[in-house]
Amino acid sequence: MKRNVVIITGASQGIGRATALRLAGDLSSVVLAARNGDALEDVARAVAEAGAETLPMPLDLREPAADKTLVDETLKRFGRIDALINIAGAVPQIDLLEMTDAQWDDGMALKLHGARRITIHAWSALKESRGSVIFMSGNSAQAPKSAYGAVAAINAAIVAIAPAARPTWKSTRQPTT
Repeated sequence: MKRNVVIITGASQGIGRATALRLAGDLSSVVLAARNGDALEDVARAVAEAGAETLPMPLDLREPAADKTLVDETLKRFGRIDALINIAGAVPQIDLLEMTDAQWDDGMALKLHGARRITIHAWSALKESRGSVIFMSGNSAQAPKSAYGAVAAINAAIVAIAPAARPTWKSTRQPTT
């Protein structure tokens, strides 16, 4: 049986948790990354009960070294990465004019830079497996509201990453045989 390995960030709750539980029945291995270790362990148990092998990775993707740890441990355990689903991201829902620089920086560090760094670090493994990357973003990028100004701006940056990088990523993919 071919092993299929997916990394899901933000896997301890919400969309990340739901994604992990949904994919657990379809894939052989699910790597779960999030800051909340206790909640992550609960998701890992549920994913294992659904039939997938799990690797819970409680780490903070705002930290620049977290991407290397996540990718390296995944490759050490499973030897491959077939998909990366970037869901992690908690941006304060505060009026645009009331947000501090620290709040902006924190939201960018997790949702944008965390996803960008993991994708870069995982790229060679994804290329080898002919894998896929998904960047999750909310609809506030297309319909911003004052109370969600930072969320909208950061989601717009996430939305821009995939098409902006597509020519580079396509040129490095192995040809289909």
